[in-house]
Amino acid sequence: MNNKFKSVPVKSSEITPYSQYLSRRDFLKAAGIVTGSALLAACAPSVAGTVVPEKEAPQNLPTGLTDELGSPANSYEDITHYNNYYEFTTDKEGVASLATKFNPSPWTVEVYGLVNKPMTFGMEDLLKKYTQEERIYRLRCVEAWSMVIPWTGFTLSSLLKEVEPTSDAKYVRFETVNRPEEMPGMKSPFYPWPYQEGLRLDEAMNDLTILATGLYGQPMPNPNGAPIRLVVPWKYGFKSIKAITKIELIAEQPTTLWSQVGPNEYGFYSNVNPQVPHPRWSQASERRIGELGRRETLMFNGYAEQVAHLYDGMDLAVNY
Repeated sequence: MNNKFKSVPVKSSEITPYSQYLSRRDFLKAAGIVTGSALLAACAPSVAGTVVPEKEAPQNLPTGLTDELGSPANSYEDITHYNNYYEFTTDKEGVASLATKFNPSPWTVEVYGLVNKPMTFGMEDLLKKYTQEERIYRLRCVEAWSMVIPWTGFTLSSLLKEVEPTSDAKYVRFETVNRPEEMPGMKSPFYPWPYQEGLRLDEAMNDLTILATGLYGQPMPNPNGAPIRLVVPWKYGFKSIKAITKIELIAEQPTTLWSQVGPNEYGFYSNVNPQVPHPRWSQASERRIGELGRRETLMFNGYAEQVAHLYDGMDLAVNY
């Protein structure tokens, strides 16, 4: 299977421990690439999310960031003002203003189900317990737009190991917060709220899968899923559920919001696959936000070398 796919030329070297991220800032400064003088440590993720009411980026954001393919990271403004977050609205450019009233603190994440040690974590615990790393990942939406985003967060596998999944656990089910009073889109009767998503356990344990707590060295902004969200870079963006409150280990493949709304369009796996067209959007190419024209979409969003083995023997046109 690996030979069929175009893979990135370098492994996930974009995976950078946060301490090295700070060191890299020093290198970039010395090279004259970064002009800001503030210490990035001042931007370390805190518990609360970041409200983004207008197109105003925090000061002294890191610059010159690229993914391992050399593509520059999208701007903070792009990332926080163009996103799908149906709990607020279906308007991608309307999320930021509606999300200002959302309160991401205090926050807890319950991890339970087929585990030996069910636990409930406060956000403060998660930020202290797990080393926050920077990971510059490509995000590919099934609608065929894409971005490059410098996330901060930690591996989902580190949290799952903590609760000790039993041998019966095969899947991981995620559930977002349920606050229609703060998230006006949740009053829509067209969607089975709260938002639910799922992964196979081996996908969840893959080192690329992270729980993100921030971006650009800032706490996770409200429009992007504050205070904590899933990021699975080889899958279409809707798999990366935002504002997570529950993580359940289960034996059977879970039902997801999109598999209920449109099972013929939104499969459980939803791996980025230019060879399997979507009924409404081309998957062969994509529109990188901030660029003119389109670029070729890479199999598994360019992460085939790290994840293609997870699907050995599977027909990805059937298991879309």
